[in-house]
Amino acid sequence: MNNKELVEKIEALNEWESILEEAKQEADAIRDEIKADMTDKEIEELDLGQYIIRYTSVLTNRFDTTAFKRTYGDLYKEFTKQITSRRFSIA
Repeated sequence: MNNKELVEKIEALNEWESILEEAKQEADAIRDEIKADMTDKEIEELDLGQYIIRYTSVLTNRFDTTAFKRTYGDLYKEFTKQITSRRFSIA
């Protein structure tokens, strides 16, 4: 591709990403309205016939890397490995 084609591609990409972001915000707003309604009604599951909506609490256990690193720094270094990845960005 020549420079003009690349600029056109970047502009098209920016436009599509903007549309995606607007759609995501709209979907998030609708999702938040549904969650607020369920919270107000104090229900975790709602059967609507063709849809079942669940808004439940979930307990998870996560490893506290920061605390482990602070307490066992040498052991943390021993089990840490460096990886290579590629990042795409347009400025």
